[in-house]
Amino acid sequence: MADAPVNRTADPADLLAVAVAEARAGLAEGGVPIGAALFGPDGRLWGSGRNRRVQDDDASTHAETAAFRAAGRRAGYRGTTMVTTLSPCWYCSGLVRQFGISRVVIGEARTFSGGHDWLAEHGVEIVLVDDAECAELMTAFVAARPELWFEDIGQEPR
Repeated sequence: MADAPVNRTADPADLLAVAVAEARAGLAEGGVPIGAALFGPDGRLWGSGRNRRVQDDDASTHAETAAFRAAGRRAGYRGTTMVTTLSPCWYCSGLVRQFGISRVVIGEARTFSGGHDWLAEHGVEIVLVDDAECAELMTAFVAARPELWFEDIGQEPR
């Protein structure tokens, strides 16, 4: 995966804006404010989505899986970039590995550090933006809805 061609002309912050818009939409719908987008090797948006576990009553609808589904069926994912507002959980990290997504741009990993180190160890390029807006979205959400947050990450409330 490390040798896959990836479009690096787009500023990661510009790509992240798509995911942040999805996260904000999810929050407005009463869901978990995590957004994602999948960009093709040429930098074009293939699909975007948000965590819809609450809205769809479906534990598998994480932001990255929603973006992946929105991209539709593709012959391959070499050179693509998954952008997410929060470090991907193990479930979503598995999706990245399974389909050979080459790069993951992460808004923040302060509130949750998922599988991005594991992805890097396996040749996926990781770009950690450490975006203040992404961190504030999650920090405020976790403070307001801790029970929903812990459900989302598969942990018992503290």
